[in-house]
Amino acid sequence: MSALTVVQVGFGATTQDLGRPGYSDMGLGAAGPADRASAALANRMVGNRPEAAVLEAVLGSVALRSDAHVVAAVTGAECPVEVEHADGRVRGCAAYEVIALEPGDTLNIGIPPTGLRAYLAVRDGFDVDPVLGSRSWDSLAQLGPAPLTAGDVLPVGTAADAWPIVDAVPPPLEPWPWEPVVLDVTPGPRDDWFTPEWRETLTGQDHHVSADSDRVGVRTAAATPLVRAVTHELPSEGVETGSLQVPPDGYPVLFLADHPVTGGYPVVAVLTPESVDRAAQLRPGDVFRFRITH
Repeated sequence: MSALTVVQVGFGATTQDLGRPGYSDMGLGAAGPADRASAALANRMVGNRPEAAVLEAVLGSVALRSDAHVVAAVTGAECPVEVEHADGRVRGCAAYEVIALEPGDTLNIGIPPTGLRAYLAVRDGFDVDPVLGSRSWDSLAQLGPAPLTAGDVLPVGTAADAWPIVDAVPPPLEPWPWEPVVLDVTPGPRDDWFTPEWRETLTGQDHHVSADSDRVGVRTAAATPLVRAVTHELPSEGVETGSLQVPPDGYPVLFLADHPVTGGYPVVAVLTPESVDRAAQLRPGDVFRFRITH
């Protein structure tokens, strides 16, 4: 069986597949890739089935050595990528390139100039042991294959079923360096818990990503907080990926893949699926804006 050995991990890398939906009655979220479109694209580029496990690497910063002929692709944040051959020769790779690795090659994924998460797929997927039917690490539940450490050996599985295709390449995270990312939201289900000015407050100012953001959620800061019209407590209710939950300080928390299955603060709006993927690439300190689509 083919395998890749982890040579180096910088800011953290985990395996992720389509997640483990269906366990919310046990208090478990689905997990899965934070940027679902980038993970799916990586799998398509190497001809994998959608459920194949990929690596999600924060700020790239990971290196893996192949012991066989392996086809790979890196998507998401546009990291510098190079292949170091066993004889010391180094070959640079373009963004979103399908990469052929030979035995002894080391794939080095560097830190991207923008964006947060890179996705590495290999043809046939990573065959780490599943937990409750999924190869996804859930950082909130501390469940699934553990985050990677140097020396880990990642077997390659049998999850390919087609010739590699590239049907679409996602747009860059920031069309222009001076423009903030725009995240589209639809109002509700608890927008009536806020004063009528909530729309202007949400969409009329820049928001900043806080340093304590993670796979559970993007915590935000802004000049003006949202103001509650209904001040009594909300009984805990179900929340979905993309929910914009507003704690008492008035600054929304945007739930990502590892969010809790219930929450006790009102959800003022929900991001579109495409905007969830864009939000997953935001770094601490990045500036963004909200846009209401309905």
